[in-house]
Amino acid sequence: MTSQKDFLFLHIRDLPYFRGFLRAIESRYYQDFNLPAPILDVGCGDGNFAALTFDQKIDVGLDPWHGPIHEAKQYGKYHLLVESDGGRAPFPDNYFSSAFSNSVLEHIPHVQQVLKETARTLKPGAPFYFCVPNTRYLSELSLPRVFGKGYTEWFRKMSRVEHAVEPETWRGWLESAGFTLERWWHYFSPEAMRVLEWGHYFGAPTLLPHALFKRWIISPTRWNLFFTERFLRKYVDKPEHPQGTFTFYVARKK
Repeated sequence: MTSQKDFLFLHIRDLPYFRGFLRAIESRYYQDFNLPAPILDVGCGDGNFAALTFDQKIDVGLDPWHGPIHEAKQYGKYHLLVESDGGRAPFPDNYFSSAFSNSVLEHIPHVQQVLKETARTLKPGAPFYFCVPNTRYLSELSLPRVFGKGYTEWFRKMSRVEHAVEPETWRGWLESAGFTLERWWHYFSPEAMRVLEWGHYFGAPTLLPHALFKRWIISPTRWNLFFTERFLRKYVDKPEHPQGTFTFYVARKK
């Protein structure tokens, strides 16, 4: 991974730390990829990730959620924002030269239809980059040891994860949609996953400033985040892990 930006600080400055340090890893991965224009962001959300990750402007951000996609306007990162379901993408065939989807596809019940639509709108040979949690996202949680399987299911529903599966399942879905899976790797160790898990509870105080001021962090300064940043740095600097709880995929349209 090559980048001059300190993605860890940039993300924990804007997000609760349990989301920020995961996003920092993913931002760094994208620095090694070429995304030729026009570019499609499948599930752009509020636009924060793309704004922090990419120097170039993204041609189209697609998302079905009204609130977040309108928030994305503030960053000025997209040439066009489209509020639409990715399973019915309002774009012509073979239009985009590249696409990415960052921690989005796991939330979509009809993900195979979204993959087919994404492939339809991409030019032949266009790359598609995405990352999603795998089975260890749920199996490596700490609190099921206390509360049992009910907690695992609650955590899955709370984090809105429909699909936490392994690469062979994604390979089958991608092949059916018209992609070739070129490579993948696991990242975000089981230990990091448990830091993220507990962060949902320790990060609860950030809900108030977000509700009042639309900001997760009241004081997004180095001094305020010093100890948080120092604690999280080891997970970001060496994120790959053979038993990682998330997986990054590099696919290409056939």
